[in-house]
Amino acid sequence: MRILIVLTYYRPHISGLTIYAERLAKAWARRGHQVTVLTSRYDPKLAEDEVQGGVRIVRAPVLFRLSKGVIMPTFGLLANKLVAENDVIQLHLPQFDAAGVALRGRLMNKPTVITYHCDLLMPPGWLPQLANSAVHLMNNLAAQFTHRIVTYTQDYADHSAYLRRYMKKLRVIPPPVELPGASAEEIATFSTINNPHGRRPVIEMV
Repeated sequence: MRILIVLTYYRPHISGLTIYAERLAKAWARRGHQVTVLTSRYDPKLAEDEVQGGVRIVRAPVLFRLSKGVIMPTFGLLANKLVAENDVIQLHLPQFDAAGVALRGRLMNKPTVITYHCDLLMPPGWLPQLANSAVHLMNNLAAQFTHRIVTYTQDYADHSAYLRRYMKKLRVIPPPVELPGASAEEIATFSTINNPHGRRPVIEMV
């Protein structure tokens, strides 16, 4: 299957959203899918088109920024081409450009899925609030055009002003987690250090 993932920032940018998207993209690639990421070239030092971990990354050049948002004049042309080339579209929200991509998916009859990470809340000031309103508008348009919306937990969906409006499209899927393995020796060492007499409960937070 050919899968297109679209988000504003991707690795090497570090955030929970980018790590989520990278793990999912690489996991799909390992399963034999053809995975392409369309994102911003937020750093001019990054390549416009490259392959990492079996995933093709296409970065649209950034003309200028509006708060955390980026304006990419060639994004629409890239989206036209890549949506047409792929079988399934996955969008990571919040994202200003999501509505246009979701509309392309609908018009080209490509199944489109939104993964909704969080409600956007910008700091005070007329420019951040203008950006906030614009992203909210585009997120809601994207929800109208998309086929499914994914979020982490039902509790979050029940309390999100955005997700409550689209419960019929909603599916709850926990985020991808990668845990390193631990040998028997490592486990024994941990137990000896943290609970040498075996008399007390040990609580670990991950």
